[in-house]
Amino acid sequence: MSIQPKLIIHGGAGSLEGNIEKVNHIRTSLEDICDKTYTHLCSTTSYDAVIYGIKLLEDDPLFNAGTGSKTQQDGQIRMSAALMDGSKTRFSGVINIQNVQNPILIAERLQNYDHTVLSGEMATKFAHELGFKAYNPLTVERLKESKLNKGGATGTVGVVALDSSRKISVGTSTGGIGGEIPGRVSDSSTIAGTYANLFAGVSVTGVGEHIINSGVATKIVTRVEDGYSLKDAVSKSINEGKSKDYHFGAIGISSSGDIIVDKTKDTIYYAFSDGHTLSIF
Repeated sequence: MSIQPKLIIHGGAGSLEGNIEKVNHIRTSLEDICDKTYTHLCSTTSYDAVIYGIKLLEDDPLFNAGTGSKTQQDGQIRMSAALMDGSKTRFSGVINIQNVQNPILIAERLQNYDHTVLSGEMATKFAHELGFKAYNPLTVERLKESKLNKGGATGTVGVVALDSSRKISVGTSTGGIGGEIPGRVSDSSTIAGTYANLFAGVSVTGVGEHIINSGVATKIVTRVEDGYSLKDAVSKSINEGKSKDYHFGAIGISSSGDIIVDKTKDTIYYAFSDGHTLSIF
């Protein structure tokens, strides 16, 4: 039986320290991207819509993914992205890839290979051998931040989509936290930050080490598979994170069409659409 498609996206979590102008820009961009992605979702699959939405987020320099990614301690940008097709429970991703415009598109191509996760120089080499052009994602703003040693605790974008056939897909992409040890691995390119199956899909943002320690996305989706409602599964994981003073937020959709967003602290910037309502926060 078909269902009304559902979509939720996020643009990261954390505090912008009262920068209302930037918050408003983020909300406007999220609204536009959510609207475009939902329109796309209504004429395609959740899998294609997730790739479409993540690409839009990666191309917007407001967000710390793709163009506008933060630099690591050595001044280099290393990006990570993951994609999961819930109907196939198939995960693919790239870790610390460099010199590409859209890491999510390389994660997409890896869905067709036996080896679905690549890292570092070999991920970059793989992308360029596939024909992806060399691209510098550094922006003037990120260069200024790098010179001022401004990092940040968080930085990720994510999309979760449910199509009319009740198939769920998830994508997450990040430029890291900024100023980290070169080569540090984020949660985004692991099943702790990106996970989906036939029951639910979840994308997580926040402090990667906290998310990995808690296995957030996988744990939430597994709980839904085991009989929890999505709301209860997310609430349980968020409360577990709060008890450890962890920083993360999660967005998710269940196969029944429930949409949920929750966080341990700070702010998570997100937008969702169910065909009747487009809301941003």
